[in-house]
Formats: sequence, C-alpha cells, structure tokens
Amino acid sequence: MSADQPLGDALNDAAELPRVSIVIPAYNEESVIRQCLIAAIYQSVPAHEIIVVDNLSKDRTAAIVRQMQLEYPESPILLLSQHREQGLIPTRNFGLDSATGDVLGRIDADSVLEPDWVEQVQKAFLDQSVQAATGPVVYYDMPMRRFGLKADDKMRQLMLKLAKHQYHFLFGSNMALRASAWNTIRSETCRDEKDEMHEDIDLSLHLADHDLKIQYCPQMVSGMSARRLEDSPRDYRYYVTRFDRTYKAHNVKKMALKAPMVVFFSVYFPAKILRAIHTVNTAQPVRRGGQ
Repeated sequence: MSADQPLGDALNDAAELPRVSIVIPAYNEESVIRQCLIAAIYQSVPAHEIIVVDNLSKDRTAAIVRQMQLEYPESPILLLSQHREQGLIPTRNFGLDSATGDVLGRIDADSVLEPDWVEQVQKAFLDQSVQAATGPVVYYDMPMRRFGLKADDKMRQLMLKLAKHQYHFLFGSNMALRASAWNTIRSETCRDEKDEMHEDIDLSLHLADHDLKIQYCPQMVSGMSARRLEDSPRDYRYYVTRFDRTYKAHNVKKMALKAPMVVFFSVYFPAKILRAIHTVNTAQPVRRGGQ
C-alpha cells in the first residue's frame, strides 16, 4: 500500500485480486513431482488450489502427492485421476475443467515456479483485457541459469516482435488463462489423438480466434528441466516440427510464426553439449583433504 492510498482502497484492491489455481498434468513423474509441488506451495501469495491430475501413472507419482498432502495439510493440494484415456490434452482439460479459481495456471510436472509466480499472475490479470498470460523460463539443470533466463526472455520478445504483436504463443510450462476464457474455447480445442501438435500453441490459436488477448509477462518466471535435450536428433526434430503441424491443422500460413522452429533447431546441438558438460561436472564427487 502506498503512503497516500487510503486503507479502504487497499483492502478493496486485495479483495479484487483473482484466485489462481495451478493445474499440473502428470504421467510417471515420480522424479520431479515433489520439487514441483514444493515450489507451488512456497509462494509469496498462496495459490487458491494446486491440482495434480494423475494420468495412468505406473510409478509412485500419485503416492508422492498423497504423502505431500499429509506433510503439508495446510496447503490446498488436490490429487485427481484422469483414467479414461491416455494423453496430455485430456488430462490437461480434466484439470482445467475441475479448477475453481478465477485464473487457471497450467504448468508441467517438471516446472519449478519462482516464489512470486502466483503474485505476478495476479498482477497480470488485474488488467481486465488480459485473457491469458505466459512468461519466460529458466532451465534449472543447465549452466549459467540467469544468463539463460535473460536469453529466453529476449527470444520470446523477439518472436512477439516478428509476429508484429498480433499474436503471442502460450508456453505450456508457464501459462495461465482466465476461467471465462477457458470456458469459451474448451469445446473447440483440438483433441490431437495422434499426438502430433503442440497443445499450448493450439490453445493460443483458439484464443486468438476469439480475439482473447494473450499477454507476455517477463516477471512471470518458471523453472523447467532441459531434459528435452536428451532426445535424439530425430526425436527432437519431430518435437520442433509440431509447430508446423499445429499451424497446418489451423490453416495458419504466416511465415513469422515459424520463428520458434528456427530458434529451437539452432540451439539444439550447442545446448546439448552444454548440458552434457554440466551433467558431468555436477556428478563429480567432492574431493576432501586435498585429494
């Protein structure tokens, strides 16, 4: 509250802050789900609810979430099961449909939110024209993390500029949309049974079809793993060309929107080498006594 702001106005502003749900689709994520939930719990402003949607996991994902519910009984951790069909999109949709917040955050199970993420999301959605928001990521298992965050931010701002500010991508590891916007597009989103598209780009295009504004927020930061770099060149190429297949499904032919594909292709080999070096260095045992 500022020095010249009446107490009543400050209380009204606080009352108008949107409730933020966090939705986390999960399939066999026992290695990362705990760190994801801890980051979601320890926020400067608490989330309205933290929803993990387990999708036919064969490992201890659900058991770890249940254990954390016991460890953090004051935190609104919910464990839901989506067992009707395998896949990210039906699992994501189930979570978004089940959420009760005013704004629905969507992250991955390997995301590690910055401590002020919920707070930054609330600030972004105080602007009533904003219907969805996304931000940069920091790769926590890569060297030079803060430099990487700045580079990621600059890359996303460049892509927005290339698109002439007509359109912005949502990023599945770090995004949020109003519950009302989700209700508008939920029946239109592509099911992608063949798993060929980018589901976050599909969401972006459906929002754009309804002129629902997507805002890029540099302060809305999430950490994520660079484990995609462990893919073979063939598998990585298939991942990147999901952009093209998503655009074709929507009959979108703007050349500027191919910029992400160029960027992802160009960074693969240098980033893969950096990650390999970082993995070796962090795995080396600590020597003692001058040994």
